[in-house]
Order: sequence, then structure tokens, then C-alpha cells
Amino acid sequence: MRWMMFDALQTQDIVWIGLGLAGQALFSARFLVQWIASERRRESHIPVAFWYLSIAGGITLLTYAIYRADPVFIVGQSTGVFIYARNLYLIRAGRAESSPAGT
Repeated sequence: MRWMMFDALQTQDIVWIGLGLAGQALFSARFLVQWIASERRRESHIPVAFWYLSIAGGITLLTYAIYRADPVFIVGQSTGVFIYARNLYLIRAGRAESSPAGT
């Protein structure tokens, strides 16, 4: 079966769709990372990689949303990126507090 919706697309459109799908893959991969980390610890755990994948996927999806001019998608992704960045900041701040002075 031919995908008729792709027949009318230009190369530029296909590249943007690829970018959107890549962003979604990054964003979805964070759950796989979290699941594996939790299974290894035998408890619920969110590794730092989860937040980096969240930011990478969120920024990629935000870029795609801006291209599509979708205000709902833009608001959702832009607020999420700030939350993911804040979590990384809190993780780093916590590590700095717990490390010995002068190291």
C-alpha cells in the first residue's frame, strides 16, 4: 500500500517530519532509560540521563512545533523544557552541597 500522504510532500516537509519523529523518539527513550535504571536498582529511580533525554526531546519537539505553528504544542513543550532544566539544576546543586569543600 502506498502512503498517499507522502506523495504530496516536498523534501523539506519530509525532513521536518523526520525531525519531529526524532524528537518523539528521544522523548520516548527517556522512559526506557528510567525503566532499566529502576529494574537494576529494584526500586523506582529517575537517572540524570532521563532529564537530558527530556530536554533533548523537548527542544527538538518544540522546534518542530514552532515550524508547525501549533500554539498548544508550543506551550506544552516550552513549559516542559523549563521543568526538565530546573530538575537538572536541582540535581547539580544537591551534588555540590554534598561534595566535600575544596574538591
